[in-house]
Amino acid sequence: MNEQASVLVVDDDLTVREVVGRYLERAGYRVGMAGDGLTALQAVQAATPDLVVLDLTLPGLSGLEVCRQLRAGKDARVAIVMLTALGEEEDRVAGLELGADDYVTKPFSPRELVLRVGSVLRRSKDVQRPSAPTPAVVDGGLEVDVSARRASLDGAPLALTSREFDLLAFLMRHPGQAFTRAGLLEQVWGWDFGDQSTVTVHVRRLREKVEVDPTQPQRISTVWGVGYRYDQATATGA
Repeated sequence: MNEQASVLVVDDDLTVREVVGRYLERAGYRVGMAGDGLTALQAVQAATPDLVVLDLTLPGLSGLEVCRQLRAGKDARVAIVMLTALGEEEDRVAGLELGADDYVTKPFSPRELVLRVGSVLRRSKDVQRPSAPTPAVVDGGLEVDVSARRASLDGAPLALTSREFDLLAFLMRHPGQAFTRAGLLEQVWGWDFGDQSTVTVHVRRLREKVEVDPTQPQRISTVWGVGYRYDQATATGA
């Protein structure tokens, strides 16, 4: 099913590494392990895995710094699932803003983690799979070219993470339609479970990039009691 996808488990707790690694191997993944951030970066440089399970509280080089370096380097497309402690909401949000694909909160079920890994990898594979060209979606000065995975605002390229791009493209293709956070998790992330604050973080980041005033959004509106809606200005795409 996973075609022997490779996963690097990064955690300074040997027991966590071994337990997570054992569950992933049973699910058919090739597993590598690292106990600190520097070793993790060296392992990725030596052989880029399909996904990194990354603990944020690492000795020396923090998990957030590892995430930042991965997203800034040649291995920017590697999928990342963060491991965070219950009270680390700020770090969790920071990780999502740096481009992490998902997170699991400690203490966690190894079986749930394996499900999350599988979900993220399936989504990554769908994004990378070649498909027929799709017309760009244009709304005023905002343009999203789904086939080329490029977005621009008033002619200037937008620096979007993979999830930000997917979310923006989905909303723009369904203008005027309100979606719940749970619905967006399912439609954009491909999850039928998960923390809906992930959607909230991504919407906030998108507003900072596509709105004139993110505090008074004109494009991505909040529908109170429901979720979010894309309000079209002038659509010329499909």
